[in-house]
Amino acid sequence: MSSLVPEPLKRLPWRLYGLLATMALFGCVVLYSAAGGHILPWAGMQAARFIVFCLMAEAISRIPFRLIEQSALPAYAVLLAALVLVELIGGVAGGSQRWINLGFMQLQPSEFMKLACVLAVARFYAVLPVKQIRSWTAIWPALALIGVPVFLIMIQPDLGTSLMVTAGGVTVMFLAGLPMRLFLGAAGTMAAIVPIAFSMLHEYQRNRILIFLDPESDPLGAGYHISQSKIAIGSGGIFGKGFLNGTQSHLDYLPEGHTDFVFATMAEEWGVVGGVFLIICFMLLLRWGMRVAMRTEAKFPRMVAAGLTMTIFFYIAINMMMVMGLAPVVGIPLPFMSYGGSSMMTIMLCVGIILNIDRESARRSAASGWR
Repeated sequence: MSSLVPEPLKRLPWRLYGLLATMALFGCVVLYSAAGGHILPWAGMQAARFIVFCLMAEAISRIPFRLIEQSALPAYAVLLAALVLVELIGGVAGGSQRWINLGFMQLQPSEFMKLACVLAVARFYAVLPVKQIRSWTAIWPALALIGVPVFLIMIQPDLGTSLMVTAGGVTVMFLAGLPMRLFLGAAGTMAAIVPIAFSMLHEYQRNRILIFLDPESDPLGAGYHISQSKIAIGSGGIFGKGFLNGTQSHLDYLPEGHTDFVFATMAEEWGVVGGVFLIICFMLLLRWGMRVAMRTEAKFPRMVAAGLTMTIFFYIAINMMMVMGLAPVVGIPLPFMSYGGSSMMTIMLCVGIILNIDRESARRSAASGWR
């Protein structure tokens, strides 16, 4: 029977796609419930996007990796120009200016900068001579590659995305082998300037941090989101209230229950069991990404695989900490669960590039073994 299956289909990473499909299907089930038992407007569109982006990831995984390496800095430059364009002609929604209207879709360049920053910083360190890795010339260009887009994203304003871009870029700097004292010094400096940075934030951003420190200070105002999220998660118990039986989301007590707070929507109906299942799926995905990075010998693809895996990790960790009240609300979606096209495209771009690195590494190993 297996002989009837075409060879290209046999070589597809079915375990990986099965894992991704499991998470996406679970997300569609949660979105179906969040819409009151209707496949539209969220679940059906989410499923269609996932199929399209899976095909996109598979196509990216088959591109010669040298093209990805060569396009790292040009792609970064294009997105940097797009961020500048956002400031000039970008659309405003919810008090933020983050999108460019292309007619057929709303493009959010800051989403893709999370990926482009990792590629650009990795490309810089890949061409940097090893003997210069502990010199000042190994630090300031990387800081510029990270700092310029972070500044442009901060003034949109979008604190969550700017933190994600910073985290991804700094992760690559760490993987490149910069001395630990640099990161310890940077952490100390950041701690010292926290009061100044806090005063420069927008009022709603300061409120988010204050509410994070004391959610009960304004339970019906700025603290409403996190209070309702905790109620939804806590009321789910071990096994949840059951599919379509959530009250916080169905009665509209839980704001953004299909996007930023989709984990709370899920936990109310599926309980701790659903949450643990989802976390295990995420752990398997992250384990795959880190194993690809560890198997890769070349410097650039190793840093890219690890950096993109950490980018996915930051999506997961920040969102879950946010909905549980362990971090300020910064508007980071949960991969494969939150409704939205830009974030899912970014995640699947990461998966496609990591899969490309995995295949390239396997080809090199096979060629080396053959010789």
